[in-house]
Amino acid sequence: MSIAPFVFFAIYHLCVLYKYILHIDIMCGAHYNAIDDKEEITILKKDEILAGFLQEMRRGTIILCVLAKLRQSAYGYNLIAKLSETGIPIEANTLYPLLRRLESQGLLESVWNTADAAKPRKYYTTTFLGKEVLLELKKHWQQAVQNMNNILED
Repeated sequence: MSIAPFVFFAIYHLCVLYKYILHIDIMCGAHYNAIDDKEEITILKKDEILAGFLQEMRRGTIILCVLAKLRQSAYGYNLIAKLSETGIPIEANTLYPLLRRLESQGLLESVWNTADAAKPRKYYTTTFLGKEVLLELKKHWQQAVQNMNNILED
């Protein structure tokens, strides 16, 4: 049993006695107004809400994009450029941990190339397992897009 209702009850009576207007912050942008005995919801700006939703959508698709682009060998910076050219911008601090994780899962393999350039580069390629996973993800993606189009057309 939470003690919050008792605390609010006590604060409410103190506020009434002393005629204070009091707002108490609660997590998730909600406020409890002890005078009016009601919860108030903080309305976020449309841009903030949209930015959060778009970030969630990107997180859900970036693995599919990386596996697809790495069917042909590429190094990190080159992959960032390729993804950006196709409208999928990604930061290096997001990509490199993802590449390491996918490699540790056996979906990518990497090879250091020191012969071509003055600067050694680590090239990544999708493994056989990575290509199998990509095919499955692609099927699910296509089905999800079809389902979403059906929903959005209603």
